[in-house]
Amino acid sequence: MRALRRFLLLLAPLVLLGLAGCAPLPPTGAAKPPAGAYAPAATPDVAERASRSARTFVEVVETVEPVAERECRRVAPRANCNFIIVIDDRPGQEPNAFQTVDRAGRPILAFNLALIASVENADELAFVMGHEASHHILGHLERTQQNAAVGAVIFSGLAAMSGASPASVREAEQLGAEMGARRYSKDFELEADQLGTVITARAGYDPIRGAAFFLRIPDPGNRFLGTHPPNAARIDIVRQTAARLGV
Repeated sequence: MRALRRFLLLLAPLVLLGLAGCAPLPPTGAAKPPAGAYAPAATPDVAERASRSARTFVEVVETVEPVAERECRRVAPRANCNFIIVIDDRPGQEPNAFQTVDRAGRPILAFNLALIASVENADELAFVMGHEASHHILGHLERTQQNAAVGAVIFSGLAAMSGASPASVREAEQLGAEMGARRYSKDFELEADQLGTVITARAGYDPIRGAAFFLRIPDPGNRFLGTHPPNAARIDIVRQTAARLGV
C-alpha cells in the first residue's frame, strides 16, 4: 500500500527545512562497532517486542494517515495534504517525533525507533501521529518561522539603535528569533493536541488512552517561554475535545 511503502523510507536522504512539534533530533548516535566485533544476537523476548512494535506502527500508519489527510483537506483545503511518513533509524536517540516539510513542500511526519518502541499501545502511537499531522494542518511550522523572523528584526533593530556593535546586533538577532519562535509554541502544542484528538478518534482509536503517553514523559511545567505546556493542560484539552466528540 502507498502508506506502507512510504513509511519504509528513511529520514537520512531527506533535506529538512524546519521542525514543528517536538524538540529537534539530537546528533547522530554511537558509531558502528569495528569490523569483526562481536554483536550479541537479540533474545527471543527482545525480538518479539521489536516485531510487535513494527506491526503496530504499520497498522497505525495504514489507519491514521488517510484520516489525517481527510482532516487536512477539510481544515486547510489549500495545503499539501499528501503526508509522507518516515522512520529515523539512527541509534542512541531519545524517543522523538516531529513534523517538517521537504523542498517540494510535502509534509513529513518522522518517528524514531526509540519512540516507536516506547509506546505501550496503538492508541498512544495513533495520538502522537495525529498530533504531529495537526502541526502541519494548522500551519504551525510556517507561523513559527514568521514569529522567529519578526523577533529577529525587532531585537536586532533595537540593538542597532542603541549603538551596539555588529557582533552584539547579530547576537540580538539570534535571541530575538529564538524568543519569537517560542512565543506561541505552547498554544500550538495545545491546538495540535485538540485536532490530534479528533484525528485519533476518527481513525478508530481512543485519544484519552493515547494521551496517557504524557503521563510517562517529564512534565515541562509552565516555564516562561517554554516550548511545551504542562502535561496536565494537554490531558485536559484531550478530555474536553473527546467529550465534545462523544468519545
